[in-house]
Amino acid sequence: MTDYLPGIYKQFEKRYPGVKEAFDALGAAEHEAGPLGEKERRLVKLGVAVGAESEGGVRSHVRKLLGVGASEEEILHAIVLSLTTIGFPATNAALSWAEDVLAEETK
Repeated sequence: MTDYLPGIYKQFEKRYPGVKEAFDALGAAEHEAGPLGEKERRLVKLGVAVGAESEGGVRSHVRKLLGVGASEEEILHAIVLSLTTIGFPATNAALSWAEDVLAEETK
């Protein structure tokens, strides 16, 4: 479920191992910087990816959310909450990306 890594990510990791290591350290530090729990942090990051219209980010965060026990309903609700901020086209795009991952991961 959360073991999937896109080819471009693997290529970056191989080419720039020091940068990837520093990036991972920054990510760990930001996760520990406040009181939010794992699922809440992942939902926030999903929201950021939705707002940025990042297909790869949305797909990645949906996988990570499934890995920490988030339900399909929680994931889709987090995306629907973006509707009045980013509009129908962007919200529907994010929903379609999430639903693709949910269909793949919940087979």
